[in-house]
Amino acid sequence: MTLMSMTGFARAAGAGLGYRWTWELRSVNGKGLDVRLRLPPGVDSLEQLVRERLGARLQRGNLQVSLSLQKEEGATQLRVNEPLLEQVLDLLNRIGSRIEAAPPSLDGILGIRGILETVDAEDDPENAAELLRLLAADFDRALDGLVEARAGEGAAIGAVLGVRLVEIDRLRQLAEDSPARTPEAIRRRLKDQVAALLDASFNLDADRLHQEAALLATRADIREELDRLAAHVAAAESLLAQGGAVGRKLDFLAQEFNRETNTLCAKANDRSLTAIGLDLKSTVDQLREQIQNLE
Repeated sequence: MTLMSMTGFARAAGAGLGYRWTWELRSVNGKGLDVRLRLPPGVDSLEQLVRERLGARLQRGNLQVSLSLQKEEGATQLRVNEPLLEQVLDLLNRIGSRIEAAPPSLDGILGIRGILETVDAEDDPENAAELLRLLAADFDRALDGLVEARAGEGAAIGAVLGVRLVEIDRLRQLAEDSPARTPEAIRRRLKDQVAALLDASFNLDADRLHQEAALLATRADIREELDRLAAHVAAAESLLAQGGAVGRKLDFLAQEFNRETNTLCAKANDRSLTAIGLDLKSTVDQLREQIQNLE
C-alpha cells in the first residue's frame, strides 16, 4: 500500500444545465478525520454523500471542502404550464361555440398570464437530480486528485524517512563499535577516577569505592539501548514497506527512538559516545517531524 501524507489540495470544475461550478478540497494534518464542508443553498443533500466518500478514502486529516456554484446568463428556462393551458383551450372551445369570433392566435394564448413560466434548473425535479449527479461526479474527480496529491507527498516523505532510518542505524553501529565501550576502556577510566578520589581523601574505603565503581560501570552499559534501537529501526522499515495509514504507529516508534536516545546520552561516560548520542537525538527529531505529516 502507498504511504499517504495528510496534506494536499485538489480542484475540479464543471458546467451544465446552465450552471458552472468548482470543487476545492484542502487537507492538512489532524489527529483524526475532521471535515468542514461549505455548500451553496439548494444542494445541501450532497453533504451526506461527500462525507461518506471522504470517509471511505481517507482516515486522517483536517479537510476543508467547498463548492462554488454560479448560474450562467440565460440559464433560466421557459416552461408551459400544461394544466393551465388545457383549461384555457377548453374554455376557448366552449365559448367559441356560442359566439362568432376569430380563432385565438398562438401569441395571444402564450401571452395569457401563467401559461409560460420561468424555471431554474434546481426547480425542475429532473434537472435538479441531474445537477446533483453532475456535481457528485466532479466531487469524485476532485477527491481522486486529493488522494493522488497526498499519495505523491507520502511517497516523498517515505523516502526521507528511509534516509533518516539509515542514518539512525549508522549512528547506532558507530556507538556499538566505539572504543569507549570496550571493557578495557571502561576499566581504565574507572581506575583513574578511583585513584583520583583516593588521592584526594584518606578517609575513603578503597574496597567500597571499587564496589561502587563496578556498579556504575554496570549502569553505564548501553547494550540494551543499542539493541532496542536496532529493533525500532527494523520495525519502522517494516511499516514503511507496509504502507497505508501507519502514521500513528510510526509516531509511537519515534517516541521510543527518542526515549532510547535520551537514555544513551544519560549513560554515556565518554565524549565520543555523547557526541553520537546528540547526533542521534537530532536525527530522531527530524524523523519525528516528518512522521507528523503521515496519515
